[in-house]
Amino acid sequence: MSVVSEFREFAIKGNVIDLAVGVIIGGAFGKIVDSLVKDIIMPVVSLFFGKIDFSNYFIVLGTIPSDYHGAQTPADLAKAGLPVFAYGNFITVAVNFLILAFIIFLMVRYINTLKRRVLAEQPPPAPAAPPEDVVLLREIRDALRK
Repeated sequence: MSVVSEFREFAIKGNVIDLAVGVIIGGAFGKIVDSLVKDIIMPVVSLFFGKIDFSNYFIVLGTIPSDYHGAQTPADLAKAGLPVFAYGNFITVAVNFLILAFIIFLMVRYINTLKRRVLAEQPPPAPAAPPEDVVLLREIRDALRK
């Protein structure tokens, strides 16, 4: 079997297509969660704890040159070639992950509940018909008993 035909067989399997769809939807879902954290959750957190913007929490590793006159943001300092320990960005990404994991947990839990409910409503499957040779042997047995 050639490499091309093996790859074609692999690519058209249902699991690969399902995985591709899942990755695309996951990427879009990640953007939704980023927006949820940045635009909805963080303003509420800021309301209770003050003006919290985790993205501005950073430590410059080293000294800032005296001739640097740019903005004091992690992105600008890193662009200037300074090593920046941006732990605030990590906190934001970790919060995003926790929210995303919790939402996925709720979705899987709901889907499992629906599956159990659907399975409970279905009648048990009818027993399979016995093979033809078993039916024939039973008929012979019953005829010999007479």
